[in-house]
Amino acid sequence: MAKAALHDAAAETDTLLIRAEDATPDDLLAADGYIFVAPENLASLSGEMKAFFDRCYYPLLGQIEGRPYGAMICAGSDGEGAARQMTRIATGWRLKPVAEPLIVVTGAQSPEAIAAPKVIPEADLARCSELGTLMGAGLAMGVF
Repeated sequence: MAKAALHDAAAETDTLLIRAEDATPDDLLAADGYIFVAPENLASLSGEMKAFFDRCYYPLLGQIEGRPYGAMICAGSDGEGAARQMTRIATGWRLKPVAEPLIVVTGAQSPEAIAAPKVIPEADLARCSELGTLMGAGLAMGVF
C-alpha cells in the first residue's frame, strides 16, 4: 500500500518511504506532507506505528501545524479503530487531512490468515496510488 502511494507521489514531488521504526521527528520536520500507513492490530494501530507516534508527538507539537496528511490502514475486519486513533493524533498535531482515511480490509480472520503475508487487490492498490497522486500533485502545485 505504501509503495503504491509512494510511486504516484514520487511522480509529482520528492518523496521518501520511511518505516515507522526508523522515522524520527527530524524526518517529519523535513517533510512538507505525510501519508501515514499502518496495519490495524486488535482494533488499534500496530505497535510500531503507535511507538512512532509516541516517540514523535511531543517533540513536534506546535512545529508541523497545517501540513497535509493522508492515512491508510490495512485491516482484517474494519480498520475503524486504527483510523480513529490516527486521525486523533493528526488532529492533535493540527495537520490537515487531504482525504478520508483509506481502509483496505483483507478479511483475514483465522490465525493462519492473520499470520500469512497479505496480497492487496489491484483495485485497493489503485486507491492507494490515487492518494499518492493527490498528495504529490497538491504539494507540487502548492495547494496544500
